[in-house]
Amino acid sequence: MELTQDNPDLSAYLCADEAIDHRHPLVRETAARLARDAEDSYAYASLAFAFVRDAITHSQDAGDPRVTWRASDVLAQGTGVCHAKAHALTALLRAEDIPTALCYQRLAHDDGEGHVVHGLVAVRFGGAWHRQDPRGNKPGVDARFSLDGERLAFRPDRAAGEWDYPSLLAAPHPAVLDALRSAPDRARLWRSLPTAL
Repeated sequence: MELTQDNPDLSAYLCADEAIDHRHPLVRETAARLARDAEDSYAYASLAFAFVRDAITHSQDAGDPRVTWRASDVLAQGTGVCHAKAHALTALLRAEDIPTALCYQRLAHDDGEGHVVHGLVAVRFGGAWHRQDPRGNKPGVDARFSLDGERLAFRPDRAAGEWDYPSLLAAPHPAVLDALRSAPDRARLWRSLPTAL
């Protein structure tokens, strides 16, 4: 699948916004702490990915009712669904000047009823975009940071109405952000996430 930039200006993928608040002190502090152990930007990106994947719980997997959506809140509360974790990773990468895009998949819903939009990120290295999925591993899910072939949590099944969206967005999709911001708890968020973009 060929990924396409939503914005032709690469600097758009370094910007801060309400959800990707990479200028927030907690984001900056976390990025600086991770960067101390990295010899280059690739090593930093890999460390940031592992941190978000492993240290920030996926709230559905953990049974955590809280809904986070702003990167700094995800880091402060240590939890979030895939979209929130993608926002946190995007903020950490952009804090260290690594162009990062938000991207999405349409997957069968966990409860077996219909579909849901799943959030992930793409990082730019060597003049190309590489998708990464920091949602968190569990039995049957083994996502890894990779610039040499995708190691995502899920592979869409076209026959089941699943697919990858090729667009690389500089900011969270409005439908996703609206669902996150308006949900009073994770159970209701699970019922209000978009089914398609």
